[in-house]
Amino acid sequence: MSELVLKYSGWGHDADLQVIHADVLMEIDGEVLIDEPMCVDVGLPALLLSIVEDVEPDRWAEASEWHRVPFVICGCGDPECRGYSFRVRHRERGLLELTELDERQGRSPRELDSYLIPRAQYAAQVRAIGEQFLRFTEGLDYRPYYADTVKTVKELLQRTVSI
Repeated sequence: MSELVLKYSGWGHDADLQVIHADVLMEIDGEVLIDEPMCVDVGLPALLLSIVEDVEPDRWAEASEWHRVPFVICGCGDPECRGYSFRVRHRERGLLELTELDERQGRSPRELDSYLIPRAQYAAQVRAIGEQFLRFTEGLDYRPYYADTVKTVKELLQRTVSI
């Protein structure tokens, strides 16, 4: 089993692009996979959904297909911008399989690394990020590309309460 550290800090709001960004740190078994400022609102609903369902990313998905958006991807809409794609599969004995993918348009993604993570550990960290997002966006003039981002995050947090 792998040890996951997933933290978002230094939250910010780009009023012109209407995206929420944060400093993202993802570390698994001491290996840093992500350590940089990134847009976080675009993929947050899919990240929360991954607590309860398998997810398969598609970095070219439309906003209405929020459940297919990579967890950490630039929110400006340019598919050439930086993004990190992960597939989540729920396994037996309370484990999740988190697979890092290199997505290639029109072709199957290339699997990079795969990790078995305790679901409870994963859920606690992801839920904390969702709650931070809601606290941060409260009172902001925030009009994201996917208009129901805040509502969807609230609903998904409610759905994951028992995890």
